[in-house]
Amino acid sequence: MPVPSPANGIIARASIVRNVTTVRAFQSSTGSRSIMPDAENPAPKESEPIDEPKVATGLTAEEFHERADHYLNELVQRLEEAQEKDPGIEVDYSAGVLEVTLQENTFVLNKQPPNKQIWLSSPLSGPKRFDWVVSQEGMDFKEGGGVGDWIYLRDGSSLTEILRKELGVDVSVDDQVPR
Repeated sequence: MPVPSPANGIIARASIVRNVTTVRAFQSSTGSRSIMPDAENPAPKESEPIDEPKVATGLTAEEFHERADHYLNELVQRLEEAQEKDPGIEVDYSAGVLEVTLQENTFVLNKQPPNKQIWLSSPLSGPKRFDWVVSQEGMDFKEGGGVGDWIYLRDGSSLTEILRKELGVDVSVDDQVPR
């Protein structure tokens, strides 16, 4: 048997295996440790809600009327457009009270200036009181970049979304009105 040497092209397997076994194994763990000495395994941080409306945005009486009138006028315009396509929709808007009849259901929306709210009486979702809320405003967002909408503070629902679902009317958010 020839003697193993690099010159004759025969290399012993034992030398190759020996070199492979000298490679170190790497291990990692996913356990998190606290920088505090008394906390071995800290609990994961609770996720924070992104931007749930909790408080109505402060408005002067003039600002309230400007936003509410703009919203209700926009809604009346969209409902009248829908009425042209479907004569089964009845729309009556007078003295700040909007009454919409659709398939034997009557919806009533009106301004409540003392509370600075828009109230909705719906046969589908019940009565709700909506406050003007500007969201996406704070240190995590661009200054002046907040978006306002009429929000029911008890459950966070949007008047715009409720009207879209129940009346099939899309009312854009009042972002044309200065904040």
